[in-house]
Amino acid sequence: MNKENKTNINWYPGHMAKTRKQIIEDLKLIDVVIELLDARIPVSSRNPDIKQITKNKKKVIALNKCDLADEKETLKWIQYFNKNGIPAVITDANSGKGVQNVIKEVENLMQEDLEKMSNKGRIGRSIRIMILGIPNVGKSSFINRIAGKSSLVVGNRPGVTKSKQWIRVNDKIELLDTPGVLWPKFESEEVALNLAYTGSIKDDVLEKIEVAYQFVKYLLENYKENLINRYSLDEEKVNEILSQDRQENENIYEIMQLIGKKRGAIVSGGNVDDEKTANIILDDYRSGKIGKITIEKVK
Repeated sequence: MNKENKTNINWYPGHMAKTRKQIIEDLKLIDVVIELLDARIPVSSRNPDIKQITKNKKKVIALNKCDLADEKETLKWIQYFNKNGIPAVITDANSGKGVQNVIKEVENLMQEDLEKMSNKGRIGRSIRIMILGIPNVGKSSFINRIAGKSSLVVGNRPGVTKSKQWIRVNDKIELLDTPGVLWPKFESEEVALNLAYTGSIKDDVLEKIEVAYQFVKYLLENYKENLINRYSLDEEKVNEILSQDRQENENIYEIMQLIGKKRGAIVSGGNVDDEKTANIILDDYRSGKIGKITIEKVK
């Protein structure tokens, strides 16, 4: 297997700086930030800039796409963030699971502040929130769930938030309707691979066959049963291949070839189509067909 990546993993979109600047500006109007992370890769799906630019803001973390993640691991991540002083909630924006719990956490966080405002005569002040996340973390679905399709857009506020649209979530909360997207940073090859597994970056950024190879390697080490069940592999045969005295990459590649044969990814001459096999494996993971698999675990 080729161990060279096709492109520099420090890829970072050029328009990032402009977006970052806009978010920093918008944060001045915000009480609470909801940070959306992919429950399968809570570290890699977290733009490191977000921690810095939101450090003075109250925050709730939503571990989204929980339906695709290992439940035991997701609970460990909830405990991890709670221990670090950030309330975290398990969500699945597609089904709506947990979204109302995020709203409750926002209201809990702001309760003391609202009481102080009320005591000063500032009654009826809405909690203003912003949702941040990297692309493909489910932000649009989450906003649709949190705001509701029939939600009213609150008018612009003269002199305060010119040209900014606020969506009323409920009688206490308003959402600033901004892009709120910060691209991931490839701080290591591991982060780049994790983002590639989940489809958080385009498939042409890294070599797809290499990504699928690394993913199969991870599954064999952590979720072997899922792999065997999905592709109806013979467990004894898999163990026999893994125990062969040769380069590890040759063993894993042979298992990929088995998967390709099982799924009919064959080209003329009876050879396995590596590209097609890679597509099958990654598509199966992203759609949950290999099972609930978390890549990043609490250390």
